[in-house]
Amino acid sequence: MTHATRARPRWHFTPGSGWMNDPLALTWHNGRYHLFFQYVPDRTTWAPECRWGHASSPDLISWTEHPVALEPGDGDDGIWSGSLAVDDEGRATIFYTAVSTPEFGVGRIRTATPADDDWLVWTKGEVVAEAPPLDLVAFRDPFVMRDGERWRMLVGTAIVGGDAAASSFVSDDLGSWSFDGLAASRSTTETDPVWTGALWECPQIFSIDGRDVMVTSVWQDDELHYVAYAVGAFADGRFTASSWGRLTYGDSYYAPSFFRDRDGRPCLISWMRGASDPDVGRSSALSVPHVLRLEGDTLVASPHPAVAEASASARTAIAVGEEWTASSADGTLTIRRELDSVVCTWQGAETVVPAGDGAVEVLVDGETVEVFTGVALFGVGAASPFAVR
Repeated sequence: MTHATRARPRWHFTPGSGWMNDPLALTWHNGRYHLFFQYVPDRTTWAPECRWGHASSPDLISWTEHPVALEPGDGDDGIWSGSLAVDDEGRATIFYTAVSTPEFGVGRIRTATPADDDWLVWTKGEVVAEAPPLDLVAFRDPFVMRDGERWRMLVGTAIVGGDAAASSFVSDDLGSWSFDGLAASRSTTETDPVWTGALWECPQIFSIDGRDVMVTSVWQDDELHYVAYAVGAFADGRFTASSWGRLTYGDSYYAPSFFRDRDGRPCLISWMRGASDPDVGRSSALSVPHVLRLEGDTLVASPHPAVAEASASARTAIAVGEEWTASSADGTLTIRRELDSVVCTWQGAETVVPAGDGAVEVLVDGETVEVFTGVALFGVGAASPFAVR
């Protein structure tokens, strides 16, 4: 299939061309969702000179790509991941990781503000936070949120010796920030019930029905692993985990970004590695938006209702004992439903994913496949579209 005839995925956002990774700062504003994303134009592999790409949608399905929102320059060699906060007067501020090459592991936190009400033009501000006086090997990915009457910023941190952490900063006005310790940390040697690596990339804390949840992406030795989460209590700037879990399986999902939809529902959207169209020079896709809920201490992600309704014909339910198969030019994907697990085999590699008591659903969309097991996610991205057998 040539680039002249191959359609882009219908429900998974992809840029027209170039490299994309982390989704960022998805926000409902003036009747549209605004999505930002890590972007490197004119290539299909990652480079440290990232931009913030920008797209918007009225419904989380039909996206319009806009000019790049933030580019290197003005002291930034790369514009890395971050978040967006809107104050009580409706004023938006982007918080991003400013990096300098070649030593880009430890970044600086810088701001940008919109020059127009459509959020199409952004003006860079000052550096508002730098790495705290700890023995760090990584510092990036600010997530800004309300914490009572104040604002709090969490920044992914790796400490020499093997602790992954979220550094905590506080502010009264989104402009002046003070470091006030570690919001949470965990040793890379801890593996029960889930290992969480040496660096928490994109750590985010939010509430679901009054309970606090932290989601983070697991990194170690330049290898991207999976998405982990903890359920616990967040108070006085400290998150205490009561349980840990693993949300994603396979080699595709990473760097989810938390947002609330126009109705206030807690949601995630993730980077899907591997999905690409080499003919047009496009690499990576984003997952469909997932709405979140807690069942006990288990974080459950399901397709957002808007996407679920629109994609009904592309989703298949798999019953216990059934097997489902799809193929692309890159290989064959087989999904087999067991009593309490789903066995996913892609390119000969088998992954056992835990499953709940309810339905297991598969969503096929071009070169992306997402599997919803009720208690976890499994995803695959390929360089050619999947066809269900």
